[in-house]
Amino acid sequence: MNSQEKADRIREFADDIKAVDIEVIDVRAKTSVADFFVVCSGTSDTHANSIAEKVEEKMRAIGERALRSTTGPKAGGWILYDFGDVVLHVMLEEKRQFYDLETLWRTMQNDPNLMP
Repeated sequence: MNSQEKADRIREFADDIKAVDIEVIDVRAKTSVADFFVVCSGTSDTHANSIAEKVEEKMRAIGERALRSTTGPKAGGWILYDFGDVVLHVMLEEKRQFYDLETLWRTMQNDPNLMP
């Protein structure tokens, strides 16, 4: 599965559990950390945890395992699952507005060392 397909599946799985405002951000030309970030919101800590857990469970069922994650009370309203070339960010709305990952990554200049 290529990174675009993986991002699409993560988006689909997050949507299945009613994640709010799901955004897929293409960061291939900006960082070597990942190809895509999938950012979404949960309406509460419980909802955010459920989104992250269900996405991870469904990804595992299709043979894709998270390399690392931040979950539980220490996540502080921002849960991250790193699937290698795609990173899932599940955030409470307050954290999402504060960090504004979408604007940060969309306005960041491309890295000339990553350009083909």
